[in-house]
Amino acid sequence: MLTMASVRPAAVAGMFYPAAPRELAREVDDMLAHSATSGLAPGFPKALIVPHAGYVYSGSVAAEAYDRLRPARGIVRRVVLLGPCHRVPVRGLALPEAAAFATPLGQVPIDQEAVKSLAGLPQVVVSRAVHAEEHALEVQLPFLQRVLGEFSLVPLAVGAATPEQVAEVIDRLWGGAETLIVISSDLSHYHPYAEACAIDRGTAEAILDYSTEIDHEQACGATPIAGMLLAAKRHRLKVELLDLRNSGDTAGGRGRVVGYAAFAFWDGAQSFAEEHGRTLLDIARNSIEAALGVSELKLLPDEPWLKPAHATFGTLTRNGRLRGCIGSLEAHRPLGEDVRHNARAAALSDPRFPPLTSEELASTRIEVSLLSTPKLLAFADHADLMAQLRPGEDGLILEYGEARGTFLPQVWDSLPDPEQFVAELKRKAGLSPGVSTAKCRIQRYRVLKWKEDGA
Repeated sequence: MLTMASVRPAAVAGMFYPAAPRELAREVDDMLAHSATSGLAPGFPKALIVPHAGYVYSGSVAAEAYDRLRPARGIVRRVVLLGPCHRVPVRGLALPEAAAFATPLGQVPIDQEAVKSLAGLPQVVVSRAVHAEEHALEVQLPFLQRVLGEFSLVPLAVGAATPEQVAEVIDRLWGGAETLIVISSDLSHYHPYAEACAIDRGTAEAILDYSTEIDHEQACGATPIAGMLLAAKRHRLKVELLDLRNSGDTAGGRGRVVGYAAFAFWDGAQSFAEEHGRTLLDIARNSIEAALGVSELKLLPDEPWLKPAHATFGTLTRNGRLRGCIGSLEAHRPLGEDVRHNARAAALSDPRFPPLTSEELASTRIEVSLLSTPKLLAFADHADLMAQLRPGEDGLILEYGEARGTFLPQVWDSLPDPEQFVAELKRKAGLSPGVSTAKCRIQRYRVLKWKEDGA
């Protein structure tokens, strides 16, 4: 049991973010739910750059990066978190004396083994004072807690150091898929809106070019950013700009604004391709064949992209007609396991059809759909909902009380009219036609789909 003296308490709860646990969790979840990310990537970023102002100002920008980490839950076990010093200067990179950091959502333990691995680096020091009031690292923790669940932390406040010294620390802590690196930094400070936009665009372009010639007028976390860029270039990571805004876009006036940006660094593909689809279809067919006793169940390929959690649907057709469809609306299993499970369930457990037989298997075609993270639709009334729908693209989840139903985007092929699409979805959820859509909770998602030839 950690003693109070060994825990660094939350210093800016109630100022930068809510102090009440339920309110904080709700606010973070709401920002994540309204991010623009689809979640349709094979894996998750190795590193992020995120802003650190009060949530009302920069939280929505940070959410664009953190929402990319949903598939990392259960895989990332250690977060290396670096940010600038705002209150107490220090020479080098400062670790805290604490054994854990606290937020209203609970305690995050310091990774003591990782700390020991930094022994001997002259630029790494220990300072209670540097961390005591520092907000740049603290404000990232509630996002990480909500997205990752349990993890350990290596918090480093970066003071007077060179980019190469920062990169040396990052390289020593690099690890594998279990380690995430987060750089906390805002961009320009207190310029008029138009001027700030121009400055921040230049800074974003420099980061995308892996340029370490970024100064502290451009970003308060210029040094940790530059160190990350050096390490990213050495490890051949690809950098992606996710969002670029300022306080004039979020919650403040435009006379003097602060800039915010979110970046992701990827080690590998940033989008799914046909070869991914072929692998998923092979997994789905083998799962059904094994369930029917036609072949042995194969081990899942040892591919990193199959291990993060994703939501999928397995759909079977025979002679052009639906023969089974079962899936997951929320990611709760590794991708490979989810495809395997849902394909077998579509073949044997769809209550609308008798179980598939081995005689039918050769003439049955399989489709695997990979779902994006569902995002809540905000609409004023039924007409507004109809105006926002994207026929052919949106999958919908409709909820009213305990009732729930979904249509994949493929259903638009048979129900192309939005009014009919929503009416049939209400019926599928078990609702009467008279239930107002304005009283329903509606989320939408997109899918990537792959289908076997010959269907």
